[in-house]
Amino acid sequence: MDALIKYGRQDKQVELRAIPQPPDPGPGQVVVEVGAAGVCGSDLHMWRDHQSWAIKLPLVLGHEFCGSVAALGEGVRDFQIGDRVAVETAAEVCGACAFCHSGDYNQCPHRLGYGALHDGAFTQYVTARQHILHHIPDNVSFEHASLTEPICVAYNALVEKTPVVRPGDRVVIQGPGPIGMMALFVAKLRGASEIIMLGTRRDQQRLVVASEIGATATLNIDEDDPIDFVRSMGDGYGADLVVDCTGVSIALKSALEMARPNGIITKIGWGPEPMDFNLDPLVQKGVTLQGSFSHLYDTWERALNLLSTRQINLDPIIGGVYPLTDWEAAFERMEAGVNVKSVLVPD
Repeated sequence: MDALIKYGRQDKQVELRAIPQPPDPGPGQVVVEVGAAGVCGSDLHMWRDHQSWAIKLPLVLGHEFCGSVAALGEGVRDFQIGDRVAVETAAEVCGACAFCHSGDYNQCPHRLGYGALHDGAFTQYVTARQHILHHIPDNVSFEHASLTEPICVAYNALVEKTPVVRPGDRVVIQGPGPIGMMALFVAKLRGASEIIMLGTRRDQQRLVVASEIGATATLNIDEDDPIDFVRSMGDGYGADLVVDCTGVSIALKSALEMARPNGIITKIGWGPEPMDFNLDPLVQKGVTLQGSFSHLYDTWERALNLLSTRQINLDPIIGGVYPLTDWEAAFERMEAGVNVKSVLVPD
């Protein structure tokens, strides 16, 4: 079967290669026939070899996926061949550390994530543990279900990690990529009255989409000062919540200036750049700065319910669905900012 492989540590050392089909599933495992897989910004980083996290080589890319159960291992319960399932990203966890025992398996130090330290889903078949499977509601397509994972990232950041978003709150989202758009959906559902989406010149089309799905204001930071813009609103003290979805260190400096005293900054984006500024404003303003990583089982169930009830509609987000053989076009259109999200389907 074909698979999209990152085979080296140079720019664009990614190509389609033939790999063996997975063996029969072991106890507690299933084999999933991939129905659709979303292209993540992290996939683009690995295509360009700009990732700031550990990976194995060679590596099958792709961690946002869903499909149909094609084979069952011994002891699998609650799933049958043919069931439509969305699959979490934690391909392996140890099950024995303090975090696994407490239910916080996203923090397991031995966690192997699909498309990073474990072969991913840009292929035809993937083996998965039954514990990370979720039934897809009948009215949710594979293309939409494949994007459950980025919804969960945003949900974890803005619901599980951020205790309060109130009607009347002003929320700033830095970066109109896929995670930024999902954060916009969740902030709107939580009741934020003003949601400002910040992007760059290359994000013009994405900023248009942000307005369509609920941003009350958008700003191109290459042309206008976001700090002045945010401080011109309301009482002038800044945003109640700033969500950094960029992975660019300078965005955190800007977030510290935009957050109001006693406000919150939630950082989701990854990036390798060092900081060259001090954190005194964090102390002086009493701002809470927190990171948010991954998601847990309950988050997936809630995200799929939001898709089923159409409280999150991904139609404006998906810019194109591509066969796996056209993966490069899917990557390029996302990199150029034409697509917020590209989705790959096996040929």
